[in-house]
Formats: sequence, structure tokens, C-alpha cells
Amino acid sequence: MGQLVAIMSMSVDGYVADPDDGVAEVFDWYFGSGDVEIHTGGSDPMTFRVSEASAEHIRGLASGLGAVLTGRRTFEVAQGWGGNHAWGPAFVLTHHVPAGWPRPDSTVHFVTDGLESAVAQAKAAAGEKSVGVHGADTIQQCLNAGLLDEISVDVAAVLLGSGVRLFDHLVGTPSILGNPTVSHGVGVTHLRYPVRTA
Repeated sequence: MGQLVAIMSMSVDGYVADPDDGVAEVFDWYFGSGDVEIHTGGSDPMTFRVSEASAEHIRGLASGLGAVLTGRRTFEVAQGWGGNHAWGPAFVLTHHVPAGWPRPDSTVHFVTDGLESAVAQAKAAAGEKSVGVHGADTIQQCLNAGLLDEISVDVAAVLLGSGVRLFDHLVGTPSILGNPTVSHGVGVTHLRYPVRTA
């Protein structure tokens, strides 16, 4: 079975969104940092325009993913990805299924019986591929439960000053990560850290 990989874009000072859940500043590098086009697919397709180094990073990461695990807040901000996430079926950890969901022909699934169940369902759907984990709270829960295998963080060249932190509410710290792989894009640095198990 594949790994559980946290995937987030973050400001230099550690924020993944501003106080109003806005993510424009930490995601700007996806849409104007280079001339290489990447088409995301899914129900709500986007076209990224990034540097060659960032394109290589995105392709390498995305090609290894078979499913996505995320929280309700990220689902809401992303407007449900139009019903089909570009990286495979999406499993949304939530206390209750939102009105109007599930939808026909959608690959978005709602898990109301806890983190372990959500991880198991996402891993089963991903098969031999990895599961990408979105959302600060879901990533924190996975870290605290010792379930994450890797942290992939894209550090955007911006300081937000306040907002939603990626690494708040951690237990068992300090937690020593493995040596990162590093690639430098335009306006962003891509870091991939293996998570050491205790």
C-alpha cells in the first residue's frame, strides 16, 4: 500500500491561509511563476503555469497519488472540487455529510466515523499509490496519530503575518523529521520530508 503524504503550500512564516481562509498568496506561484503548463483535470480543472523545477515537482508528486484525504473546511473552501478531485477520489473527514451531498457521478466521499476509518478508506481506494492529505487540521490529526509518512510543503515567498497555521496543535514535539529533498522554483521552495516513526 502507498504512503500518507501531507501536501500543502505555506507562507515562509508558516501560514496556509489568511484569517479569512484566503489562499491566493500561498498559491500564486501555481499560476504565474513560469511558462510550463500543467493541466490538473478533475471536474473543476485548472491550468498551472510554473517553472520547470516546479513542474517536475508537481508531476512527480501527482503521479504517485491515488486518492486524497481532507477535512471539511478544505472541502468547503475548494467548493467540493466540482465533485471530482484531480488526484483521484477524495475522502472528507467530517462530523456530518453536507446538504446536497453525495452527488451522482461524484468521487467525493464523506467519512463520519473518525480519522482511522478515513485513512483506511483512502488507502484502499489508492491501492498501491499514495494518499495526499490536504488541510492543516487533517494534517495535524494525522501527525498526532503517527499516521503520516511524508510532509511535502511548498514554501511560497510571502509573509502573511496571521491566519491558519499548518503546524499548530501538535503533540509529541519536538518531532525530528528525516532529511529533506529540496527543489527551488520561482517564488517557491519545494520541501519533502520523510516522517520518522518513534
